[in-house]
Amino acid sequence: MKQRNFSLGLVLALSGWLTAYTSPTLAADAAYPSRPIRLVLPFPSGGGTDSLARIMAPKMLELLGQPIVVDNRPGASGNIATDFVARAEPDGYTVLMGFNTSLTMNPSLYKKLPFDVQRDLKPVTLLASAKYFLVVNETVPVKTLSELVALAKSKPDQLNYSSSGPGSPLHLAAELFKYRTGTQIQHIPYKGGGPATAGILGGEVQLMFGSASAVMPHVRQGKLRALAVTSLTRSAVAPDLPTLNELGLTGFDVTSWYGLLVPKNTPDAVVARLQAAAQKVVQMPEVKDVMARQGLEMVINTPAEFATLIKTETRTWADLIGKFNITAE
Repeated sequence: MKQRNFSLGLVLALSGWLTAYTSPTLAADAAYPSRPIRLVLPFPSGGGTDSLARIMAPKMLELLGQPIVVDNRPGASGNIATDFVARAEPDGYTVLMGFNTSLTMNPSLYKKLPFDVQRDLKPVTLLASAKYFLVVNETVPVKTLSELVALAKSKPDQLNYSSSGPGSPLHLAAELFKYRTGTQIQHIPYKGGGPATAGILGGEVQLMFGSASAVMPHVRQGKLRALAVTSLTRSAVAPDLPTLNELGLTGFDVTSWYGLLVPKNTPDAVVARLQAAAQKVVQMPEVKDVMARQGLEMVINTPAEFATLIKTETRTWADLIGKFNITAE
């Protein structure tokens, strides 16, 4: 009888000890969020990503019960914002709306970064992606991808393509295209997507990879001719346009995507709460409407799937950037 009482007492003591040492964390996770959340953007206010963040913020408030404060920290191709979040407290109150340029391309474009994406950040969920379109000026005598490749091979280094700058997604998409097709096409960098589009419209270059918002209005007006989509799936903007993957460049998949990340040691329960709220918000009709106007399509996944995507893309761009010795400006 005494031994039974002693055992019961030991169990109760251990239970009290575990409760004392684990309840603060559990309570903190259960109460999350209890104050405003800072959503850090690597872009200036007024852009497409900023618009997405600002329509998501009040919807997230409705679900989480706390304000979402949008904090624009542009500069260094997203490195400033990414570094800020990587150094933040891992408590779920500092969240990055990350862009694949800074997360998967910059680690190879810059010789030294103050952060390591895979070491210092924890993925939460993807939110949206944007496909690119391979377009040519209306005066270029090609109507299909095979005709473009044949023309480029018959005139090595005589065709030009524009991009928004060295190391930009548009630049890397074109370099990957050249590598996969064995063509020699000259790169003409511009200071931004707008000037790059103006370059092809003005006939300064013959082709480019551009976003839906940048090039498709001109395709509809007959000033540009779209040949293919850069993603594995067709675009809702132009459902009849084939993908490069369909046209023989197997596995060609270059998109821009946006997702939420937090500091590495953020508790899983907090990540799950953020993930659930964000995924509900991007499926709301009014949010999807804003995304569609920006040429964005909703994409949601798990933290593990998001982590795999970052790892895979980082390896792909590292190989290409190293092979062609590409650097950022």
